[in-house]
Amino acid sequence: MADITNYSEGKEKWEKKHLNYREQISRHKAHNFYRILLVLFLFVAIILLIYVQYNRHVYTGYDVTASVERDVVSGLIDCRLGNSVLSYSKDGVHCTDAKGKVTWNQTYEIQDIRMARNGGTVAMGDYLGRSIFVQNTEKQISEITTTMPLIDLTVSQEGYVTAILDGADSTFIETYGPDGKVLYEGETHMNNSGFPTALSLTPGGKMLAVSFWYVDAGELNSTVVFYGFDSVGENQNDFMVSKFTYPGSVMPMVQFVSDDTAFAVADNRIMLYKGKYYPEEKATRLFDEELQSVFFGDRYVGLVYRSEDVSHLYRMDVYDTAAVKAENFFLKSFYLDIEYTDIFLGEDTFGAYNETDCVIYTYRGMEKFNGQFDKPVKLMIPQSNSYKYLLVTEDSFDTIQLK
Repeated sequence: MADITNYSEGKEKWEKKHLNYREQISRHKAHNFYRILLVLFLFVAIILLIYVQYNRHVYTGYDVTASVERDVVSGLIDCRLGNSVLSYSKDGVHCTDAKGKVTWNQTYEIQDIRMARNGGTVAMGDYLGRSIFVQNTEKQISEITTTMPLIDLTVSQEGYVTAILDGADSTFIETYGPDGKVLYEGETHMNNSGFPTALSLTPGGKMLAVSFWYVDAGELNSTVVFYGFDSVGENQNDFMVSKFTYPGSVMPMVQFVSDDTAFAVADNRIMLYKGKYYPEEKATRLFDEELQSVFFGDRYVGLVYRSEDVSHLYRMDVYDTAAVKAENFFLKSFYLDIEYTDIFLGEDTFGAYNETDCVIYTYRGMEKFNGQFDKPVKLMIPQSNSYKYLLVTEDSFDTIQLK
């Protein structure tokens, strides 16, 4: 007969040994897990520390990382076109990239230039003339010949152009495709729709916003009208998809910042509109101060006033067009203490500058740079989010990196 006692004792020892082995494996796994967790924690902490230090870093100067000489031409005006430089006069225009290479050149004779830009595309024409030149940073897109004198124009990134034309007793609004041919046209009269004062196409060219002013009972009033050039707009009367009326207001500016977002500025308010097919007014903010300037980027809008605080020169109210709720449309007020010639609003920072001085802030209000240029600057163009900029001077294109 088998020894049951010895068998039981052996089984008990085996189970105990096996249990200890499993406990060791469990402890080993737990040890490895906490070790990996600790490494991940330290990695995240280091990344956060670097991020915080990067955001808190204040730049005190800059290095010139590249410089290209340019020919000095009297009377030449420089402006931004995407990340390139558009230089024009009454005799012609050319585009130069950040490396100083002229990508195209157009000669003309224009006495009173009307110009519209949308991203990297520009349209230029002569006030009361009949020619419109359309280009982007890489090439010439089209040359449009209008049937009536030009008053004003707007352009899309895709090369669509809408022009306000003088028809003597009435005003015409015509839209042209990238090939220069007329796609849509309409006629306006002061006694019905009013006189068009500003217009803007979406980047894709599928919607047009126009502000009109008219007189009613001796009072100036404005309307903002949106026209759709897609299948939705084609089913509407005169392509009109939305209309908003503002009694007692004069509205000299309406502007798309994307295919479904626009803003308009009047003499007493700023409005935000959203909607890809039927734009709706999402936010309105009134003001009673005299507006000095309006600047905008792909997302933010800045309204500049003389400062009510005598210790500062200007105040800029910044608005976020990406706001979902109306109460978030107004972002923050900033004080500026330089006589600016231009203000750019980037994705994370904005800057104000003149020929000699520059200040750069984050939208949280942190000053990132406050300094002077080494030589007079005509134009400053952000090149990336790493505080790299193109400085356009009289005789050079200088790429700088803040330090």
